[in-house]
Amino acid sequence: MIVYIHGFGSSGYGGKATLFKEYFKSKIIAPSLSYVPFLAIDTLEQLIKLLKQKGEEVNLIGSSLGGYYSIYLANKYNLKAVLINPAIYPYKTLDKIGLAKNYFDDTKFEITSTHLEQLKQIEVHNIKNQEKFLTLLQTDDEVLDYKQAINKLPDSNLEVVKGGNHSFENIQSYFLKIESFFYK
Repeated sequence: MIVYIHGFGSSGYGGKATLFKEYFKSKIIAPSLSYVPFLAIDTLEQLIKLLKQKGEEVNLIGSSLGGYYSIYLANKYNLKAVLINPAIYPYKTLDKIGLAKNYFDDTKFEITSTHLEQLKQIEVHNIKNQEKFLTLLQTDDEVLDYKQAINKLPDSNLEVVKGGNHSFENIQSYFLKIESFFYK
């Protein structure tokens, strides 16, 4: 089973999540997660444990902040993960946000210093088994510096695409590559 982990302010109904669900059908779960990091991680850990108890092979796809969560979870549970323009230092990226918008229903929520501290607490400093990561980056990401991911994950399966944006333009053209990476 693939667990799709959405980015900051998104949901399991976001654009990329919907594309992945249409392609992978019953092989993917895309939960809508709390904006509180520890709550999001708790939900994902419960899901991973439940799937493993049922004998399922678990793989992760994480976009942006979901990529950060995927690094943590893949290391902890020895899973394969696809990272799409992953946030590497979200506690720095989000530190000036304050009031933020949920893109699913336009509700507002506040990013607090407690949330930033929680993100710091789950940072993985020495990423194990980098060959279990497929890292997809676009150089024109307007939110994150793609070079941070290259520096943090130099031994992962790196795919750096010129141009693009933070959403990762044309992600669907990578679905076969992602499927092959998980099930080879």
